[in-house]
Amino acid sequence: MNAELSLWVEIPVAVLLVLSGVFTLLGATGLLRMKDYFQRMHPPALASTIGAWCVALASIICFSALKSGPVVHAWLIPVLLAITVPVTTLLLARAALFRKRMAGDDVPAEVSSRQTESGN
Repeated sequence: MNAELSLWVEIPVAVLLVLSGVFTLLGATGLLRMKDYFQRMHPPALASTIGAWCVALASIICFSALKSGPVVHAWLIPVLLAITVPVTTLLLARAALFRKRMAGDDVPAEVSSRQTESGN
């Protein structure tokens, strides 16, 4: 097995890893710049998902070149992240909205109460 990577493999791997770092930095910047909790949820979730895809692709390219064959099991991590991050984000948003309602803050009404008021 050849333990050295060619320049044609190292360049895309390096670009993908740097791109992943850029997305993570943008997500952190968005987290700091947004004003309330609900706005702060989006940048890190999107950036971490896209960043994970970049790292997984870099890993696939690198280890496929080292083993001289396709190594695609690294896709499992971003696929699971793509499934769990939106679900977790939705649950956190619903919990925060519930807490705001219990505190008496001005928030949108529940969907079921809107349907009751309109007669549906």
